[in-house]
Formats: sequence, structure tokens, C-alpha cells
Amino acid sequence: MFRWENVRIAALAVELPSERVDTASLEARLTPLYRKLHIPRGYIARLSGIRERRWWPAGTPPSFGAVRAARKALQQAGIAARQIETLHYAGVCREHFEPATACRVAAELGVGGAVQVYDVSNACLGVLNSMVSIANQIELRQISCGLVVACESARPITEKMMAAMLQRSEMEFFSHTIGVLTGGSGAVAVLLSHQERVPQNVPSLRGGVAGSDPQFYRLCHWGVDAQGTETLVLDSIALLQHGMDISARTFAHFLRHFDLSTTQIDKVVCHQVSDKHNRSVLELLQLPAAKAFNTYATLGNIGAVSLPLTAALAAQDGFLKGHDFVALLGIGSGFNTIMLGVEWATR
Repeated sequence: MFRWENVRIAALAVELPSERVDTASLEARLTPLYRKLHIPRGYIARLSGIRERRWWPAGTPPSFGAVRAARKALQQAGIAARQIETLHYAGVCREHFEPATACRVAAELGVGGAVQVYDVSNACLGVLNSMVSIANQIELRQISCGLVVACESARPITEKMMAAMLQRSEMEFFSHTIGVLTGGSGAVAVLLSHQERVPQNVPSLRGGVAGSDPQFYRLCHWGVDAQGTETLVLDSIALLQHGMDISARTFAHFLRHFDLSTTQIDKVVCHQVSDKHNRSVLELLQLPAAKAFNTYATLGNIGAVSLPLTAALAAQDGFLKGHDFVALLGIGSGFNTIMLGVEWATR
């Protein structure tokens, strides 16, 4: 459990690729597979509710989007790069096994000196993990300002897996890799600060809870196999089932931690997966759909970027208003969950 009195979200910034890739165009590339397996056109959009997503230009490194989002966040908060006391890169997509992608981001921004710079990896939960870590440091007065960045790029793995689908032309392989077609791209930066460093009318990060069911780590794999081939395999049905179970338990803990009822939660931002997933989660947790802000239909699942990016866009849209109590409901394959409570404020 986490409790913070002095942590503020000084800035939330987003960087989106300009290239829009609609679901219909991806399905068109799979026409031979669809014909062989008798899959109807439009299947992916009906299954996921995702009409399009964004892609970076081929060859774009993750640090590119992360640096651009970070610069926006620093400008938004009026904080100089030299004032950052820790920098985390928390995306699923990284540039190398070593060094940390965070090092390149820090170098591009001009962050350095007596500063901790490192990567955090925990599937789609990485940004929230970093937020918790930095918030703890701020509350303990170890630092006064920390930055989390992440950038995801769906293009490389999607194109590789589509080629594999066409080559193998098997229903079993298609059903275990179909999730790759929901992936999107984007970058986000979250700047956290001690309340003494920022105006009072910025969001307050109040605390949260975590949960874990690591026995289900086999349900989703993205990596390099023994032959050096990059693969992504997931069991969508089992992921939804067990993800719902841990979400329900963690949310009950969240309500007890803040001594709240569901009616006292003003707004909700969930990890963005698909229409079915989001509707199922909200129904299970007894949260009205009108309280949730969604981006999956036009941005897809952007991994660790999805939840914080959606919160940033909800704020820009005016959906999150001053004095709203906002629940950030995060989950990552493995399974791990973090649910954070934010008292929102408008600038």
C-alpha cells in the first residue's frame, strides 16, 4: 500500500506518431490467410473495437518519442532538465539489452550528474511502477523531482508477426498471435515533483495499492526464442479471465485503502486493451462507462504508454476536472497490477 501527502503530477505530456494505420489496411495484407481460414473481413475491428492505431516511421528508435514527450513535460511544468534528480525509462520497447535506454534519453535532454538514470521493465505496468518508486523518493525527501518516460513502437513486431501468419497459415498460430494486431505506438512523459516545487492547482498523487499473480507468467510472451527469432504469443481468453480476477481483488483493496465506495470515484482511466476488455472491467468493478475515458478505438494498445497517455489526453480534453478523484487502474501481463488514486486539479 502507498500513501503520499506531498507528491504532485507536475506535468503529463504525450507524443504521437503522425502515421495512421487503420485496421482494414492490416486485414487487407492478410487476405490470403483470411481466405484460407475463412475469416471474415472486419474481424479484428469487431473483436477489439480498434479502428486504427499510430505507427512511427520505420527505424525510429524508442528514445526519439521519449525525448520529445519529455521536452514537452519539462516545458509544461517550467522545470529545467538540470533539476531532474532521477530519470526512468519504463517502456516495453527498448533500444538495447544495455545500456539502459534511459541513458540516451537523459543525454539528449541534458540530465546528468548526481542523478539516478535507469530502465524499469514490467510489461504494460512499467510507467506506474516508476511513478510509485519516484513518489516514494519524493515523500521521503530523497529527491524533489523525477521524470518517467516511455515510448512504444508496434510497427516492427506487427510486421514480423503478420509475415509469420501468412507463412504458417494456421488457425492455431493466428489465434495465439492475433493480439499483435491491436498494438499501437506513442510516447508519454510523467513529471513528478514535491508540492513545494509546483503550483497548488496541479494533480496530487495520493497513493494506491498493488497486486500480483505471477503464476500466470506463461500467458503472454514477447521476446527472442532459442533460434534468435522475435515472437509474440498470447492466450487472449485466459489473459482476460485471470486479468479480471486480479483486477477485482486489487480494486476491492483500493476501495478499502482509500475508504471509498465506487460512487465516490469521479473518473476512471484503465489500461487500454480493447472494447471487450474495457467493458468487462468496468462492469466487474461496477463503474459506469460514463466515468471512463478511452483511447483504444483510435490508438490501440500502446503497452506501458497506454494508461498515462490516456490520462494526459483526458486532461487535455477537459474530461478530468478540478477536485475529481481519479482512479488509474493499471495491469500488466505476468500478472501485476497497480491502482493509483489522484486528486485532479486544473491549471
